[in-house]
Amino acid sequence: MDKKTFSGIYPYLPTPFDEAGNFKEKPLYELSDHLIKKGVHGLTPLGSTGEGPYLDWETKKRTIEVVMEASAGRVPVIAGINNMTTRGAVDEAARTEALGVDGILIVLPDYFPVDESEVINHFKSVAEAVSCPVTLYTNPKFTSWDFSINALTKLAEVPNIQYIKDASGNIGKLMSVVSSLGDRIKIFSASAHVPVFVFMLGGVGWMAGPACLIPEKSIELYELAQEKKWEEALELQKSLWPLNMAFQKYSLAACVKAGLEIQGFNVGPTLRPQKQLDETAKKAIRDILEKVGAL
Repeated sequence: MDKKTFSGIYPYLPTPFDEAGNFKEKPLYELSDHLIKKGVHGLTPLGSTGEGPYLDWETKKRTIEVVMEASAGRVPVIAGINNMTTRGAVDEAARTEALGVDGILIVLPDYFPVDESEVINHFKSVAEAVSCPVTLYTNPKFTSWDFSINALTKLAEVPNIQYIKDASGNIGKLMSVVSSLGDRIKIFSASAHVPVFVFMLGGVGWMAGPACLIPEKSIELYELAQEKKWEEALELQKSLWPLNMAFQKYSLAACVKAGLEIQGFNVGPTLRPQKQLDETAKKAIRDILEKVGAL
């Protein structure tokens, strides 16, 4: 496996906690090992599902170390960088690369508004602080900014910026990215998208929380797309879509964690003040998992 070229199914890993908010190593190790044995192509800790923006550096560091230990070089590990300041993100990126990850995924959480020039400067500065491949991540549902085609064109000038995970859910925008940049920046689908449609546009994989719950189905969908068996892929996608809909309805990390708890992984609750799922929501998740054959 080429660990410098990323494609396929990359589950967004949850970060396990006990009821007091203390990090739990064992469930993360066991889940990572389980997903690799199921055949996923890589692992992504500290993304949205991993509650990255809520964590201090020591917790982030140990999370990455546990995933690296579980992977043991079997699949690439792309770790998330979530810091509200450019200086902090640059520091975290350098420290993260030093832990031996194969790539980083950068998101910019925000509080005060940022304009396009500041967004470009932030991602450019962080990417230039490391030598590994970089995946850009935008999720405009949770931030006040988004990448324009102009911004992506400028960022594409940085050699190690090679991928984007765009969670806008806007397929038209992805078409514009492909039309403007070709394969200079490769696209990963998000849980907000219909992955099979992103694959049709030339997307290289799916990087999302639901893949933790349905790794084998996710891999099957990717492989059908690789073989351009679009009718079969679409039918499989239809059967899996209720899970995507649940992620749109319920809190993302809480939804993944509830599903994994139902499957027997002791990943615990999300960190407060995030909303926890009630029993009605948990039952809905269980029903969906049963329907898609994930129990």
